[in-house]
Order: sequence, then C-alpha cells, then structure tokens
Amino acid sequence: MSSSTFLLLHLQLLYLGLSLPAITASDDGRFVYSGFSGGANLAMDGASTVTPGGLLELTNGTDQQNGHAFYPTPLRFVRSPGGSVLSFSTSFVFAILSVYTDLSAHGLAFVVAPSRDFSTALPGQFLGLANISSNGNGSNHFFAVELDTIQNKEFDDLNANHAGANVNGLRSEQSYYAGYYDDKDGSFRNLSLISREAMQVWVDYDDKDAQITVAMAPLKVARPARPLFTAIYNLTTVITDVAYVGFSSATGTINVRHCILGWSFAMNGLAAPAIDVAKLPKLPRMSPKPRSKTLEITLPVATAGFVLAVGIVGFVLLRRHSRYAELREDWEVEFGPHRFSYKDLHRATQGFKNKNLLGAGGFGRVYKGILPASKLEIAVKRVSHESKQGIKEFVAEVVSIGRIQHHNLVKLLGYCRRRRELFLVYEYMPNGSVDKYIHISSEEGTPILTWAQRWHIIKGIASCLVYLHEEWEKAIIHRDIKASNVLLDVDMNGRLGDFGLARLYDHDTDPQTTHVVGTIGYLAPELGHTSKATPLTDVFAFGMFVLEVACGQRPIITNQRSLDSSSSQLLLLVDWVLEQWSNGSLISAVDSRLEGNYNVSEASLALKLGLLCSHPFANARPSMRQVMHYLDGAMPLPEMTPTDLSLPLQQNRQLPSTKADGS
Repeated sequence: MSSSTFLLLHLQLLYLGLSLPAITASDDGRFVYSGFSGGANLAMDGASTVTPGGLLELTNGTDQQNGHAFYPTPLRFVRSPGGSVLSFSTSFVFAILSVYTDLSAHGLAFVVAPSRDFSTALPGQFLGLANISSNGNGSNHFFAVELDTIQNKEFDDLNANHAGANVNGLRSEQSYYAGYYDDKDGSFRNLSLISREAMQVWVDYDDKDAQITVAMAPLKVARPARPLFTAIYNLTTVITDVAYVGFSSATGTINVRHCILGWSFAMNGLAAPAIDVAKLPKLPRMSPKPRSKTLEITLPVATAGFVLAVGIVGFVLLRRHSRYAELREDWEVEFGPHRFSYKDLHRATQGFKNKNLLGAGGFGRVYKGILPASKLEIAVKRVSHESKQGIKEFVAEVVSIGRIQHHNLVKLLGYCRRRRELFLVYEYMPNGSVDKYIHISSEEGTPILTWAQRWHIIKGIASCLVYLHEEWEKAIIHRDIKASNVLLDVDMNGRLGDFGLARLYDHDTDPQTTHVVGTIGYLAPELGHTSKATPLTDVFAFGMFVLEVACGQRPIITNQRSLDSSSSQLLLLVDWVLEQWSNGSLISAVDSRLEGNYNVSEASLALKLGLLCSHPFANARPSMRQVMHYLDGAMPLPEMTPTDLSLPLQQNRQLPSTKADGS
C-alpha cells in the first residue's frame, strides 16, 4: 500500500469517527445519549422529533398533542421466570420551553412500559400515558417519574411544579416540590420546571429494598447527596419481564415544547453512564437577545423623543382608540393575569360578526374566535350589565371557575370588561352542546349520540359534580345543570359550562341563597318552598339531565297519548318514564332512535338512577359521590319500584311555564 493510499484511508476513518453521534450502547441494556444527532435510532410517535442540532423535542408547541420517544429495543427486566425486577438506573437532561415563564401546559415523564403503543392516551393532564377510563388500571403495567407543571386536583398534585413517582396512572405514589438539597449547607433550593433552563434528573430503583430514589439539580451541578424523595414500592408487581424505556409528554392549550438533551440508562445494579455535558445540544432561544451597551445608552434618549411625539398627537389618538376602553375595579386585581384586552377579543371574533355567532339566549351571545397571537380557538360570551346574567353573575363565574381544573369542565381562559359589556373567554368546544345531538329530527342530518357516548358523558358530568361539591377547596353549587350547558370537546367528552349562576361556600357550612334560579324542568321541588340551593338541588337537575340523555326527550314533553288538537297537554319526563316502568317495560323509555343499539344493563341503571336523583324528597336523593359509586358498579342501586316514586311525585308535581330569574 502506498503512503498516499494509507493517508487517504486514515483520513476517511478519522472523518467517520468524528461524524458518529455521541451515543454508546451495549447488549446488556446500558446506553448513553450525549445529544441525539446522527442516527439516534429512537422509536418516536406523535409530535416527537429530533432537530438537526441533536435536540429531542417530545412536543413542538402544538396544542393538545402527545409525544413519545423510546429506546428502540425492549429490555429484559426479569432474568428468570417468576424472578424480581432487576435494579436499574437512569439519568436525563431536560428543559421545558414555554412561551411564558410563569405558565405552562403540562409536563413530561420518564416511563418504563410493556409497549410503545400509547395511541389511546390523552394529552393534557394525562401526559400521553393514560385516558379517563384506563388511568390507574393495574393492567397498564407502567412505571413513570413525572415532572409536572400543572396542579391537577383530581390526581392530588402537590402544586404546579413538582416531581413524582407514578405506578399505572397519574396519581403519584410519592412526590415533592421540584428542587434539590444543596450539598454545602443542606438547604432546599427550588427549581422552576418552566424556567427554560436545562436540568438533570437521576432515577434509581434498588430491587433489594424495593426503593425508588429521585434526585434533580441544575445542569453542571453534581448529583446531590440527599435525594429529592424516595419511595418504597416493589416494581416486580408492575414492570413486565420485557419492557421499553423512554419518555412521554403532552401539551394543553399553552404553546410549550418539552425537550430532552441527553439520556443514559443501566440495569442490574450498574450506575447509569455519565452524560457528557459538553456534547449536549443547545436550547433554542425563547426570549430576546441581550441589549448592547450602545443600545442601553441610546434607548432612553430615543424613548424620550418618542414620548414627546406621542404627547403631541395623544389627544387625537385617545379619541380614536376610545372604542377599546375597558373597566377595571378593585376586585379584579387577583384575576389580572387572566384578563384579555378588548382589542384582542374584537380582532379574534372579527368584530363580533354574526357569521361567528355560536348561540344566543337570556345570558347573551357566544361567538367563536381565534386569538391573533397564539391562533388558539376560543368561545367568547358577550353579556350586557342589564341582562339577566349581570355583574354579580359575571363575578361569580370568574371566581368560581377561574382557578379550578377538571377534565369535564369547560375551561375559563379569562375575561374582559368594557363599558356596559362583560366578556368571558373559554376554550372552544368544537362539537357544540349535548342538546343539539339528542333533540334532533331525522331530517336535520345531524348524527345522534351513540349509547356509548351518552354513557361516557353521564359519567363525566357526574365526576365533575363530585369534584365541585366535595373535592375543590370550596363547595360549588352549579344551579343550572342541563343539556344545553354540557358541551362536547373534539373527543366528544362532556364538559360542564356556564357558571354564571354558581354559588361558592365553605365546606360544612350552609349555603345562603334567597332567590330561585335555574331552568324550569330542572328545578328541585323544594326550591319553591325554601329558595335555597344545595348540592341536592344539583343532584335533582343531574337526574333530569340523565333522563334527558337516556330518553332523548326534554324534561317537559308533549303527552304522546294526546296528540290530537283538542287534548294535547304537557307531561313531565319523569312521569312518562315512571309510566313506562309501571307498564312493565322501563327499557322502552330509552331513545327509540338508537334502534336497540345500547347496553341494556347500563340503560336500565341510567333510567333508575335518573329517577332516584330526581326524587321529589331531597333526603331521598343520593350524593354525587354515591352516584359515581353506582355508575362505576362499586355499589348497587337501592331496591325501588315505580310505586315508591309515583306517590311522592303525585304530592309534589309542578309544571311551571317560565324560566326562573337570576338572584
């Protein structure tokens, strides 16, 4: 071989060596990624991608998206049949890049799972790991360490900035506030997960003690001697013999990207290899570049000149922009971050044009809009001070749902006040309200809801009412539960909205209300005597809602036996259902448009539960917690016959003809 040929070969080998990614892996499940460029060979789905710079982006800022990235080869966690799960160790460097430094939309998780298929998992608070029905199921067989940036009360989260060890669901077995213990003085130092800064996490599982250890620290800070938290849990009951390791993340309504910069993993008692920090990819800049010294000197001068110019023409501009003037009062201070400008709402709805009108009623008008900056679809409720839903109801809605979160609530994004108008801004529900799907004729062409969808909606609204009545920091009585106030999101999940008549009070205290409010047909009989709304008056309205959804009939219907012009009359839906039951065929009350395509046992339960919840005697109704037990099959319905309900109904029958006013 000539010297020139040898030199050429040497240079080619050197080039190949330099171009290889910063990745090493072994056959025993030990690997390290110091960046992901150059053929990382990860198994990805959803919004996940590897950028040209070697950054693994689990999400890309798209709303309501999942993203997963797994080591492509499954690892054997159990060496012999019936054996215990081996010890393992992992470390990774991550960063969460939100468009806001004080607001994010859910976090990410390291996960060990039997499959890479999470196609049925939901985004948002479920982090792409589970859905409403599968959350917490033992059949999931996944272990995860979450880094969560939203406080979900339904999962008992500590706060909106925590780490947790999870098994088969999103409720953590152990968790703690995000941060680390300084080795120098032992003090705890908080870390903001949405600071846009890279951080490192270490997770270890010791099979001898069945102990999970989680630690974290800023990048370039050594692993703290004291972990963030430990948990005792035998993962042999959770992790399957062969499983995949990787990451899962999801977004909600905020523009955010979840990034992994480096990752290492080892099994069988070996420590995860060190990640070469020097080789990690750079994070994209999310804020303006630092100003130069020259700019710092010239900017004040230029600003002064600009202010002077504005002062000269200010009078003209003031008149020109007066149409965007807004009202601000003292009570609004704590809700300031959720206030929208009228200008943005005006542009989002194209000046509140009729073509964007979604609906209208006594409460005002609702318009569809698209925020100009984020392109987020919204629904804007526009109410005047003189309407039935005035300033008191407006304040109630802002206070009651501005700070609560539940996957079956329509999320209130913010509000605005201008002159004699009030505006509430919600996330947009693309499929409208439930009543539009159950009160339709075959000529309209709109598909009716299937029984499975109806059953899912009923359970979702029941779960939401349990949360409102018992689980939030204050008890909330909705006071206007009905099909038109239950909206459907893109996945046809029922979301309870319109809190304009809601009342808040401390748990274990008596709610004080003095006027009857709500909608005729959904009002509990005792309201006519006491005018006092309670959780049990919500239960009554929920019972009517269940009957309405199951039967496809409104709470007050035309008597089907009297359709001739001389004898037509109105009939309460509950009476009609009882009549079918008394005639020996309760199930015949189910919506005939389903053509028999429904689960008979579920339909029978729904009808009986609707009758029980709408019992005329308040003390005979179940709580919403009991209702959930009935729906989940954890508790059987009490024995009852149509006669048990018919007698009290005859004594308490009411058939008003108008809608009750607001208090």
